[in-house]
Amino acid sequence: MNATHHWMDQNLLLQRMRDQLTAHGFAELRNAADVDTALAAREGTTLLMFNSVCGCAAGAARPGVVLSLDAADRPTRLLTVFAGQDREATERARAHFPHLPASSPSAVVLRDGQAVFMLHRHDIEGHTPDEVAAKLRTAYSQLS
Repeated sequence: MNATHHWMDQNLLLQRMRDQLTAHGFAELRNAADVDTALAAREGTTLLMFNSVCGCAAGAARPGVVLSLDAADRPTRLLTVFAGQDREATERARAHFPHLPASSPSAVVLRDGQAVFMLHRHDIEGHTPDEVAAKLRTAYSQLS
């Protein structure tokens, strides 16, 4: 396989990882300005997913986050940054929550701009998508 073909395959794979979330209504934040604009809207509820290329992101995080969206009280705004791919956006998103440890994949649930729950990588690894979704649904139920 030549280098150009490998690069195209990698980009296609990364796009599929992005599409797993954007196809379900997530707005993808690709740079610091996107993050600042999205997080400036402080009213209401938000789910911010830190996407990742790792196996637990593919096996549990992304599918679990998507499954959680069937909750009646799910967050109204869905946002995502891609750790390891969109570094500027990821660093800026993490800077908005300096009290939360960096973790990829992960998800932060916000109410009126304040982080009220974080699903860490260790909450995802070794768990099924249904278990991840259940943890998020529980967090959503506490938003109102």
